[in-house]
Amino acid sequence: MRALLSVYDKTGLVDLAKELAGLGWELVASGGTSGALAEAGVAHREVSELTGVPEMLGGRVKTLHPAVHGGILADRSKPEHLADLEAHGIVPIDLVVCNLYPFASNPSIEMIDVGGPTMVRAAAKNHAHVGILVDPADYEGVLCELRSAAELSADTRRRLARAAFAHTAAYDAAIVEWFDATSESDGESFPPTLHLTLERAGELRYGENPHQRGARYRVHACPTWWDGVVQHGGTQLSYVNLFDADAAWRLVHELPGKDEVAAVIVKHANPCGAAVASRLSDAYRLALACDPVSAFGGIVALGGRCTETVAAAVAEGPQADVVIAESWDPAAIEVLAARRKATRLLEAPPHTSSQGQGALESTDSDGFGVSPSGEGWGWGPARALELRSLGGGFLVQEPDRFRAGRAQWQVATKAVPDATQWRDLELAWRVCARVSSNAIVVAAAGQAVGVGAGQQSRVESAEIAVRKAGERARGGAAASDAFFPFRDGLDVLANAGVKSIIQPGGSVRDADVVSAADEHQIAMVLTGERHFRH
Repeated sequence: MRALLSVYDKTGLVDLAKELAGLGWELVASGGTSGALAEAGVAHREVSELTGVPEMLGGRVKTLHPAVHGGILADRSKPEHLADLEAHGIVPIDLVVCNLYPFASNPSIEMIDVGGPTMVRAAAKNHAHVGILVDPADYEGVLCELRSAAELSADTRRRLARAAFAHTAAYDAAIVEWFDATSESDGESFPPTLHLTLERAGELRYGENPHQRGARYRVHACPTWWDGVVQHGGTQLSYVNLFDADAAWRLVHELPGKDEVAAVIVKHANPCGAAVASRLSDAYRLALACDPVSAFGGIVALGGRCTETVAAAVAEGPQADVVIAESWDPAAIEVLAARRKATRLLEAPPHTSSQGQGALESTDSDGFGVSPSGEGWGWGPARALELRSLGGGFLVQEPDRFRAGRAQWQVATKAVPDATQWRDLELAWRVCARVSSNAIVVAAAGQAVGVGAGQQSRVESAEIAVRKAGERARGGAAASDAFFPFRDGLDVLANAGVKSIIQPGGSVRDADVVSAADEHQIAMVLTGERHFRH
């Protein structure tokens, strides 16, 4: 039995080679793999001994030869193939161990492997007779099977072949991504094709509903912030848990507030509470006070360390499906584990403004989450894209980020916001951008007090927001994710006592809406930037 070894990742290589040699296998190796085996004292032949040709072109050509590929591709069930091998003195190769350059970590022309993918694909194609190992994690299982049966089963060879084709597919996708990221713009805003290689990162308790299966995937070899999450308690996470926790964790890191910490409560991907305060326990209580009824069964995101004091505040509130924080005191875990046994307690890495969810960034928790570049989260080093299913295909867009800041905003009314109003306007604006459209958010004293989400009519969203806010709307600030098409929505807010409003503007009736704001002596700020969320 002959094995050909040619690997970039040499994890477990020497141990594998020693075991194979001990089982009577002849070893053939190329390039750096041969050097590693020689250094470890493992007897083997170099590929150049088979081919009769030394490595050339700086290592670009080593294994591209009939002596190698004939030995891999020969169908042992066909007499004519066996005759060809005998006529040309080629010995069959029964196992190929090969993995490819880590192109995504250091992309360049020289990192584009040719011989490696060719060997991998050849062995995988001929998996009826040849085993192909591309992942060191599979070494021990293969060795166990060879020890007990002296050969690999058909099922094992097929499983390994599938892994091999996935390996080369991910490699090619990384190369295409690099070409897209480094190409001169040809006037197209998006590349002509997208090549995704997603790997399963974990099974879920169930999908959106208990009768649906669910799993979390990420772009191959590109961890997301979710891969840094540690679960301290509670049952297994479901699809909705991850979906809502993703939205909550993003928003809690987007809220403004110098020398303040934030807390957010999300239910069905919409914030039903958000607040900033000097103490995290206070921020949580203020966030909960926005809509304690909707908070039941929601996701609590804490923008700081969960101490015993914070945990006690959360335990006094309604049942939360998930509580997610940057870190946990052991005593805090004990408090919630004792009083909220079903609640999942998650510790997660900070979600900074330069991060998102990934090479497909899902700014709204609607897509995938991955970081191929390691420099922020996005599709390649230069771009981020969101994908959403559409009738068997996909919609693709850039992620929604806050591009315009206070320096670009314009006060359109006679009244100008004071310092307190500016603070609440910024809070309302950022929360509103993460609420399903049409969206209206009312905020006061660093706290969201009313959220109107997902209505077909903007005036109805305004009515819901002020109804939930009640008397807390008086003197507060309101945000609208898109322009007011008529003054009716503004009138609803004004009649509830709101004294400042922030909205994108851009309606043909902007002048009428601004005039209505002046009539109510309300300060109105135009951002010039819409934040629809569907």
